Amino acid sequence: MRQRAVAALEKLETSAQPSSAKQPSRKDPRVTKAQSRKKPSQQSTTVKVEARFNNSAPVVGLARVIDLRHWSSPTYTRVVLDLDREIQFSKGILKDKGNQKKTKSIYLNLADSMIPEVSREVPINDGILQSVKVAQFNANTVRAVIHVAEIDHYKIFALNNPPRIVIDVIGGEYFNARQKRGQSPAATFTAAANNNLSLAQQLGLGVGTIVLDAGHGGRDPGAISSCGLKEKDIVLDITKRVRDELQKRLQCHVYLTRENDVYLPLEERTVIANTRKADLFISIHANASRNRSAHGVETYFLNLSTDNEAMELAALENATSTKNVGHLQSILNDLMQNSKIKESSRLAGCIQASLVGNLSRSYQPINNLGVKQAPFYVLIGAQMPSVLVEVSFISNAMEAQRLQSSTYRQRIAEGLVDGVEKYINEIKVAGHRIVN
Repeated sequence: MRQRAVAALEKLETSAQPSSAKQPSRKDPRVTKAQSRKKPSQQSTTVKVEARFNNSAPVVGLARVIDLRHWSSPTYTRVVLDLDREIQFSKGILKDKGNQKKTKSIYLNLADSMIPEVSREVPINDGILQSVKVAQFNANTVRAVIHVAEIDHYKIFALNNPPRIVIDVIGGEYFNARQKRGQSPAATFTAAANNNLSLAQQLGLGVGTIVLDAGHGGRDPGAISSCGLKEKDIVLDITKRVRDELQKRLQCHVYLTRENDVYLPLEERTVIANTRKADLFISIHANASRNRSAHGVETYFLNLSTDNEAMELAALENATSTKNVGHLQSILNDLMQNSKIKESSRLAGCIQASLVGNLSRSYQPINNLGVKQAPFYVLIGAQMPSVLVEVSFISNAMEAQRLQSSTYRQRIAEGLVDGVEKYINEIKVAGHRIVN
């Protein structure tokens, strides 16, 4: 059976001709986190390509592949297949005949699916991937073949609303480039020998590059207060203040996923962090609840969750349902590295404590809702410690009034930077302890 499958795959690869390209519920239910398509932010170093398929009449009972997108860089590539409905899919790899340790192709079989064309191949040639080919494998199956050049590892997962399949491919130079920004080779070697330490401590990594993500934007306003205050505007202002503080106090490189009121798909925000080879990724949001008395500050990192409130917040940030978030949790174990979870938890703790502490010196009451974990789409695939911060409740009259104040927003920014600085200092202390 496997030999027949391999032969069929190789036939597909060569047959088609290529063509071009305890607080109640959180976020306000009035807000729809709409998904749309826009060009990537000018901040991204990636090359984005869309290969939208020709329109054709759908086949009854079959899902349709409607778009093939990819963001490409020399060290990291993300490929996204967009569909008109959710499907089941299987995946596999083909090894190089001359070198069984080397992956030649990654393939996906999309069940009960069709494409409007016989086949479509998109050249990439970024040093990691050569091309992606999508073709009708049989009457009910579409096969996508990702031709590989040089990769370190890859991850495949499905997201919904809208339905899409995401393929993340990491080149070997990705981690080498980040390690070069770390401490001395002696410190790195000594730290790596201690298995009880996190990955960042083992590698002696400093923090030289940070990507900040202002949530929502464009046609997606995020949560809206009773007086019309929009989350997308508030968090963009705070994010720019955080950037300015980080550059002034830490002299590190800081990039924003968006500088203006534009929409970015959730999967594109993580791409920017990965292609910038960021050491930290921080997504900034304002919270909301149907309970108008709910207020406070909380910080999340990506992980499995059994907390109903965290699941509901994740569902609303992801523009999906709690049922689909629950399904997503079933694949998170394959997506996450324990070392990254540990460092993300540490970063979340530093930011939460510093943000609450800084705000409490000037404002009362400040409700410390703590550090929590949940499966947020925007954090999935990030190759560095990453957190999502809910800075205040825009649905609460008192905190909405505070958020309208530039002084309050500046205090939030300073608290976030205090937290990043605290995290960096903890890593440095751990590094010195190892060397000495």
